[in-house]
Amino acid sequence: MPYKILERDPYLVPYEKDIALRMKNYRRKKRELVGAKGRLLDFANGHEYFGFHKTEDGWYYREWAPAAEEVYLTGDMVDWRWLDLKLTPLGNGVFEIFLPGREALWDGCRVKTVVRSGGQLLERIPLYIRRVLQDPQTYQWSGAIVDEAPYEWKDAAFIPRKKELLIYECHVGMAQEREGVGTYREFREQILPRIHALGYNTIQIMAIMEHPYYGSFGYQVSSFFAASSRYGTPRELKELVDAAHQLGITVLLDLVHSHAVKNTAEGINEFDGTAYQFFHEGARGEHPAWGTKLFHYNKNEVLHFLLSNLKFWMTEYHFDGFRFDGVTSMIYHDHGLGTAFTDYSKYFSLNTDTEAITYLQLANELIREVNPHAVTVAEDMSAMPGMCLPIREGGIGFDYRLAMGEPDLWIKLLREVPDEHWNMWQIWGELTGRRPGEKYIGYAESHDQALVGDKTLLFRMCDSHMYTDMNCESRDPVVARGMALIKLIRMATVTVGGDGYLNFMGNEFGHPEWIDFPREGNGWSYFYCRRQWSLADSPFLKYQYLQAFDRELLALAKEEKLLLRAPECLFIDECKQVLVYRRGDCTFALNFSPECSYEGYFIPVPKSGRYQVSFSTDEQAFGGWDRISKDYVYKAAKHPDGNYKVPIYLPARTGLCIQRIPTKQKKQN
Repeated sequence: MPYKILERDPYLVPYEKDIALRMKNYRRKKRELVGAKGRLLDFANGHEYFGFHKTEDGWYYREWAPAAEEVYLTGDMVDWRWLDLKLTPLGNGVFEIFLPGREALWDGCRVKTVVRSGGQLLERIPLYIRRVLQDPQTYQWSGAIVDEAPYEWKDAAFIPRKKELLIYECHVGMAQEREGVGTYREFREQILPRIHALGYNTIQIMAIMEHPYYGSFGYQVSSFFAASSRYGTPRELKELVDAAHQLGITVLLDLVHSHAVKNTAEGINEFDGTAYQFFHEGARGEHPAWGTKLFHYNKNEVLHFLLSNLKFWMTEYHFDGFRFDGVTSMIYHDHGLGTAFTDYSKYFSLNTDTEAITYLQLANELIREVNPHAVTVAEDMSAMPGMCLPIREGGIGFDYRLAMGEPDLWIKLLREVPDEHWNMWQIWGELTGRRPGEKYIGYAESHDQALVGDKTLLFRMCDSHMYTDMNCESRDPVVARGMALIKLIRMATVTVGGDGYLNFMGNEFGHPEWIDFPREGNGWSYFYCRRQWSLADSPFLKYQYLQAFDRELLALAKEEKLLLRAPECLFIDECKQVLVYRRGDCTFALNFSPECSYEGYFIPVPKSGRYQVSFSTDEQAFGGWDRISKDYVYKAAKHPDGNYKVPIYLPARTGLCIQRIPTKQKKQN
């Protein structure tokens, strides 16, 4: 029977056999793992068996090291003597030791695994360790026992949001204003209330999975079951997630299953002395651009590890879902490097890594078994068909994909095209381009545009003027252009660009600095690795206007349920650089022209009646000139073309929203 994906997208019909193969691979692998009627939920329990577990009588430690000849446990409890505690082999590469006495290990007790492989003794971090600490003197990492009192969750009634996602992408370590590494507690107490007040209903937290190099932004993971100790304790992370749920905020983990750090002393690479324990051998196991190791997704033991990892973060820390990083890198053998995905044949070729696609299907199925309300987002720049369709329809199972072409478009326009030549059809096409039936998260910029080597949109437009001309009294034309355009860009992105919206921490108020992690080249400084919230809070600076605009734009989107409706193009005036469209009960008119304002510009409205401008980028509260009255009432008139229209004053570089004034209900007798 043909899968529904073929009905949704007839262009896929020539590739029906490829879709059938996708589903055959998925069913075959699932049977291998759990049998004909088993559940992935019961399979993904590696963290409940391996690692350290306290019982009434003592501690069990179990490890999987199939190529190991012998395995030992060392640490503070034996004064770091390597060979005092030898694990017993149980078969199939599994080793175990029991340490009698509940005090044999303790919270914070540092531990390591010693593996004898190929005649050598290898010092390793336990695979399933839940905390890792770095020695401040030697900078070496070691595992640490977690023996905290059970956390009493308060979020039993919380249900994650599946629709209208307004995502605040954030990084705990750089969320504070002081120079240094922020903490889970600081984020919970200082940043969560700010996010809630801005109107975001979802946070996507980066760099939680432990990583040895802070400057990797968390994208070179070493210990997959350890929450980064840079920011505090596991309990403090749980308090953060719980507090977010109390505010009604869904919490997504920025997940890295696309690759792993190459380090052997800190990571899982060559844990048992072999690369093939987790990764492909040879060139296939090496990412040519990232210098990282690539997982063997067809190996059942690797799937056990990765699927258990997903379940762990959801059950132990109550994460509501995941944003999967580097999906494009996973699903193509060339990792999408240099490939132009110009036609459907590029998605179904020998370049496609079908094993990775099967893993992603299994991952999405497991996540819904753990929590039917969970949310998954794919970072895929290739636009693989079916990425965000249900598995039963022939899809891969994600809820959303990031609209990665949108920030690329805005950057390209700002960098290469004079303002007066911006193409309205190009903008509309990029913001509305969709795979049939799939949902997108729109965004104008994310953390990628905030890093050194790139620039945020406002920084790109204003550059050094942000240091000298962001005071409220300034009339600097460079800043005026930047603020007007950034509001237009965000308005278009939120109201057209997706079924959800994402913003990176600080970009809502136009943060003036890039992100530069401490490194040798900057003297290991934290000056650029923080967020300067005081700029947005100052009554003397224009950052407050951009923050207010962001807050009210999101409020409009939520109140009118814009993200649940499909945008409808009313007309595009390429000559005048005007976009006019409708979404739900809102009619939007955006004038991108840098110098042409239009008097009496007729805007189509859905029916007769009275109309008002309910929102405008030109409001004084947003740093504008208040040239558009929100009090004036327009009466829609029927035109010869059969449409009702209202004549609006549409200033240069301004966007507005028009809404019908509800008629008063007649009193009932």
